[in-house]
Amino acid sequence: MGMKEMPIIKVLPEEISRKIAAGEVIERPFSVVKELVENSLDARATEIRVELLQGGKSLIRVVDNGVGMTRRDAEISFERHSTSKIATANDLESISTLGFRGEALPSISSVARIILTTSSENSERGTKIEREGENLIHVTDAAYPRGTSVEVRDLFFNLPARKKFLRSERSELGQITKYLVHVSLAHVQVGFFLSHGRREIFGYPAVSSLKERLYQVYGKSLLDNLMEVRHAEDTQSLYGFASRPPAGRRDRSRQLFYVNRRLVKDKTCQAALNQTYRGFLEKEQFAEAFLFLEIPLDEVDVNVHPAKTEVRFVDSQDIFRLVHRGIESTLLREIGVKEVDPAAVKESTGFAKTEPYQIPFVKEEKSEGRDTIEFLSRDEGRSETSPRVLGQYLDLYIVVADNDGLFIIDQHNAHERILFDRYEEIDRQKAWPRKMALFPQLFDLSPTQILKWEENRALLEETGFTVEPVGGQTYALKEFPDIFIEDEAKDIFLSLLGDLSEEKVEDKKKKLLATVACKTAIKAGKPLSTAKMNYLVDELRQTSNPSLCPHGRPIALKIDRATIEKGLKRRS
Repeated sequence: MGMKEMPIIKVLPEEISRKIAAGEVIERPFSVVKELVENSLDARATEIRVELLQGGKSLIRVVDNGVGMTRRDAEISFERHSTSKIATANDLESISTLGFRGEALPSISSVARIILTTSSENSERGTKIEREGENLIHVTDAAYPRGTSVEVRDLFFNLPARKKFLRSERSELGQITKYLVHVSLAHVQVGFFLSHGRREIFGYPAVSSLKERLYQVYGKSLLDNLMEVRHAEDTQSLYGFASRPPAGRRDRSRQLFYVNRRLVKDKTCQAALNQTYRGFLEKEQFAEAFLFLEIPLDEVDVNVHPAKTEVRFVDSQDIFRLVHRGIESTLLREIGVKEVDPAAVKESTGFAKTEPYQIPFVKEEKSEGRDTIEFLSRDEGRSETSPRVLGQYLDLYIVVADNDGLFIIDQHNAHERILFDRYEEIDRQKAWPRKMALFPQLFDLSPTQILKWEENRALLEETGFTVEPVGGQTYALKEFPDIFIEDEAKDIFLSLLGDLSEEKVEDKKKKLLATVACKTAIKAGKPLSTAKMNYLVDELRQTSNPSLCPHGRPIALKIDRATIEKGLKRRS
């Protein structure tokens, strides 16, 4: 008799399957905070306090004054798929709460040590539940006011492989801070407080309007550059604040969209916003926007992404039109014109297209003999015949020809590479030219930006930026690299704060230099003289990598002679 075959596919033990399920919901301390804060909001809390140690890796405590739970509800809340927010399949079609999957507490408790203390308004006494991983330790009475406290310690203590891949304390803190700031904008009637160890990161008492909350978070300087947006069409409405022309930013980091008070990433909304602002802002500027869309629940699906950061609209064109018309009508009222007329926009706002960036290190005068240059290609066997710059295409690309074919060079990417190599050499020699601000430029930083500045202060000072706190959220730019003009130095500093992330110091320095090179390089759409084009191509050949810009984008495209001749039937 043959040996009995052992099954290859096995049903996992409950303990392992629960940990796998927990990993789908709880990826890092931020995930814990998000799930617990959403539960607090759904419990109608008017004050939420978040306390952290080691960026949440050793302790996360979320305390709210919401409706709380009875003992029976508290015990059931640790069961898989337990929820108070969904009863039937039809409820999935009209979800109005933030947390609804019934996975938060069971997922958290399976990978951490957790203490839940809660009391409802009708309870004679509170309840305290202690769990460690899969094990229930205690269920006891507790004296506790109405509300809930969830204390999570030693996240992933029983999953060392997962714990090993957590990011640094400061990175985790930054992610949590950013999330709480963003969620506070959607719930202005709720007070939000965040502390890390003995330090209070921020405290936002409840207010009555979005304008007040924006002032709490970003300060007066932001509000001065925003206009209020109010627009409604049938069952849909748009409300919030957006940039008042010609004010804008150099990045899209402050383009926030909320659908039924849920922060989402949505390309439709972003496209509508950016297209509407074309002609109203200077080149390379993006609108700031804090926009809230109210849409019937059955016209949007919020359950298409595990972290619920993306949504699907029944009719995305409707949403595009809502955002576009809402912003456009507000812009026109703001500048006092009845129709979109770029000339009227410029006259009303004082906006005129300028070229804010000079081209560092490019000599304007035309040198003799520069019509023929040595090309950047270093390929073996290349023809020795010197190629020629033929001209510019679309004010974007430099076209170069030689006997081997044509080369299409992206002028911005090429200049980025040239400047990046030059800035690296300046940095190696610790020779950044600095300029003292005539009058220190004052600006407000958000809590997330303050953390980024503290983490990268030494790096930024090495590169020429000297920034000092003045008081509260206000900071002053006192020195900046002499490659910038004073009016743009502050904006570039703020842009750098947004670009720097959790990386090794060497990688951060390269990213910082790449960003500085990008900000000072020739822009797409800039007409160039033959002398400038010759200069760029000649200098590009001397760089460390003529093929790629410092961000990894290709610089040149080659169309070889054989391809041209075959396409034109010159050869078979």
